[in-house]
Amino acid sequence: MSGYIIYIFICFILFGFVFSSILEYLNSKNWNDSIPDVLKDFYKKSDYKRAKNYKIDRDKVSLISSLLSTSITIMFIVSGFYGKISDYSIYYFDSLFLQSASFFLFFLIISTAISLPISYYSVFTIEEKYGFNKTTKITFLKDKIKGLLMSLIIGGFILFVSIQIYSLFGSDFWLWLWLFLSIFLILTNMFYTTLIVPIFNKLSPLEEGSLKNKIEEYSKKIGYSLDKIFVIDGSKRSSKANAFFSGLGPKKTIALFDTLIDKHEEDELVAVLAHEVGHYKKNHIKQGLLLSVLQVGIICYVLQLCLNEPSLSYALGASESSFHLGLIAFSFLFSPISIIIGIGMNVLSRRNEYEADNFAKESFNPESLKNALKKLSSDSLTNLYPHPLYVFVHYSHPPLLKRLEALDRK
Repeated sequence: MSGYIIYIFICFILFGFVFSSILEYLNSKNWNDSIPDVLKDFYKKSDYKRAKNYKIDRDKVSLISSLLSTSITIMFIVSGFYGKISDYSIYYFDSLFLQSASFFLFFLIISTAISLPISYYSVFTIEEKYGFNKTTKITFLKDKIKGLLMSLIIGGFILFVSIQIYSLFGSDFWLWLWLFLSIFLILTNMFYTTLIVPIFNKLSPLEEGSLKNKIEEYSKKIGYSLDKIFVIDGSKRSSKANAFFSGLGPKKTIALFDTLIDKHEEDELVAVLAHEVGHYKKNHIKQGLLLSVLQVGIICYVLQLCLNEPSLSYALGASESSFHLGLIAFSFLFSPISIIIGIGMNVLSRRNEYEADNFAKESFNPESLKNALKKLSSDSLTNLYPHPLYVFVHYSHPPLLKRLEALDRK
């Protein structure tokens, strides 16, 4: 029985790796060197060639990282390494939480040791080579330490509560875990900008001036309060520009990267804000949160099924079943389902992006939004001709040319 389960684990892991690699290959081969007429004022031939080389370099690193991760995971499964570490943790600790915490801490250390050099190379070689990196080595190190501490604190808290729920409710575990994780997800969404973002970035209220005046004028026009607008010091780490909407109700905020403000005209910035407001006006934020809650419910139910099967722990080389090995087995078995859910979420997300674009077009200025999108694309060295299958699986936003076509329709 254990042998068959191991084969299933390995097949699912290999499927994810091969599927992803094929998509990356198709996408890289779909690159077209010609620049569309609508973008010739924004893309120079030399810059577009640089964009292609940037994609090639990033793909190489991504492939190496994925190949290394897949190989090590399969090696751990075949050798029974997961089970051996689990047996050690159970032997040394009586507490279910300490058993699982020590187990995951051990593999977090291994994961960090493997990913850190790759991350360092990506930032200080590739991003540096193409002029994106603004991160100092000190900032890089601080970010990694902060990220690790947050993983330990938040992950440890979720693990502790999950084990308590598992111990108390047994067969109804998944329902109570679903409730807990849903509440946690909603609170995180509400307070992300005020609690999480400041750990890594400095948030400053948008200064008085003509930009703020234009935003206030637009705000009055659409009957929507835009008083909580912050500027993020994104230039501290990268020259890439971005903006995002976060929060619910009175906690809703819009954040603009300082790099976005530096590179765009004021009308373009208002158009970007109009797009973000469109997400809120069209209830995309609530819709996304509801779907995330439903997704968490599916995850919790499948996790319950895995925890009820001791044979999964034995297949991983353990002498007795455990919560943490059930969680590991779940991560392997759920991966195909995760791909399907991810595709569905991306299809919906692309539709929402079109709707938000259309809201900005109707409530402000389509030309300003188009220019903003063109600048964002050229500054980020994005592929203008991504493979349709790659878009279908991975893209949460429609490709630039598709968005421009939609904005041109009456």
